Amino acid sequence: MGAPLPKTAALLVIDVQKAMDDPRWGRRNNPGFEANLAKLLGAWRTSGRRVIHVRHLSRDPNSTYRPDGPGAPFKPEAEPWAGETVLDKQVCNAFIGTELETLLRRSGHDTVVIAGVITNNSVEATARMAGDLGFATYVVGDATSTVDKRDLAGRLWPAEDVHALSLANLAGEYATIVGVADLLGRLASGA
Repeated sequence: MGAPLPKTAALLVIDVQKAMDDPRWGRRNNPGFEANLAKLLGAWRTSGRRVIHVRHLSRDPNSTYRPDGPGAPFKPEAEPWAGETVLDKQVCNAFIGTELETLLRRSGHDTVVIAGVITNNSVEATARMAGDLGFATYVVGDATSTVDKRDLAGRLWPAEDVHALSLANLAGEYATIVGVADLLGRLASGA
């Protein structure tokens, strides 16, 4: 177990909406994603720390995340509770076009913990920005998920490899990569 998490840590739950279940996305890794996220959210809420839900509302009329589509609502495991913040975004990075940075700074949140989808898209973009902005940033690897991805040469990369490489891209310079069990230990020992 690593260092305790401060009370000023905020949990960002990124794009956990019904859109991610659309078969057009293809095969994903981490079949335990929703259960892991629910466990994390439960412990986080019990600790009294802030939860911020980020909802993607795409401008692309063909997106599974379009505002008027069946994919826009939150999945049951990530349904916001009364009083929890919900920020809507239209691009992959949760800091762009939202009040996220202002909200975090005004509220004294110097640490962000990120969970959600898609690891190599919105999770990675948000984590990079958080790190660049000077926030202590954690990404919960087993509370994130991605899908198989075809590269520009046409090779199909398994979601497990895409996920692992995305987390490796973030590790160190941008974020600390943790698992739910480790994070729950840090939460329990936090100030």
